[in-house]
Amino acid sequence: MNLNHTIQSAMRLNEDTYLLRILSPEIANSAKPGQFVNVKCCSGLNAYLRRPISICAIDREAKTFDIVFQVRGKGTELLCQFHEQDEINIMGPLGNGFSLCKEDETILVMGGGIGIFPLLQLLREHPAKQKIAVLGFRTKGLIVLEEAFKAACNELLIATDDGSFGHKGFVTDILQKKLSEERVDKVFMCGPVIMMKKGVGLCHEKGIPTQVSMEQRMGCGIGACLVCACKTRKNDDWDYAHVCKDGPVFDGAKIIFD
Repeated sequence: MNLNHTIQSAMRLNEDTYLLRILSPEIANSAKPGQFVNVKCCSGLNAYLRRPISICAIDREAKTFDIVFQVRGKGTELLCQFHEQDEINIMGPLGNGFSLCKEDETILVMGGGIGIFPLLQLLREHPAKQKIAVLGFRTKGLIVLEEAFKAACNELLIATDDGSFGHKGFVTDILQKKLSEERVDKVFMCGPVIMMKKGVGLCHEKGIPTQVSMEQRMGCGIGACLVCACKTRKNDDWDYAHVCKDGPVFDGAKIIFD
């Protein structure tokens, strides 16, 4: 497997969010919505462990895929210094993605902050006739990919914590309202744990199945180091699952949100 790929373009989306478009026929051909890649941030030891980053968008004809990330530490600081035509070392695609069930006529995706990124390709590829996207940001200046999401769904609703754009408050407020107004066959989520816990609860009350993409720190990305554990329900008990190997997408009803 070829791990070295070429960056086709590098863009800064806002003060701390960057997009890398990577030329990779192998990953672009085989990746599914919800999967991730494990990225080597530098050639030295400054960031020894790879960083797991969700695949945001795929262009199968152009043989490229996009990753989008916020600068949050040493690894992502190094990643934002990559430029067009640089070579980058990437493992992937990894993990299990979202289901694209053709029986689901109406779907809703809900994401908060960096959790919105794996939801874009899901919207693009899902066969549902009606697609609703509910996205949350802290403030207007942090909104990214608005036009891309608009193009991928029938209805886009945005919430900001401070009310500087769209609904003032939480994305779960919008979710609750939408579920009371129309029939939704499935809800997909990615973002803060507290958001997904509330969202899964609201959907459970309505009998609506959910899928959640879990975000966890990882070591190896392939299930060997067992770092990225999360609690899941198992019959009347519970067990640990590993986000990199068993996920990152899980049935929302099976996750124990601590």
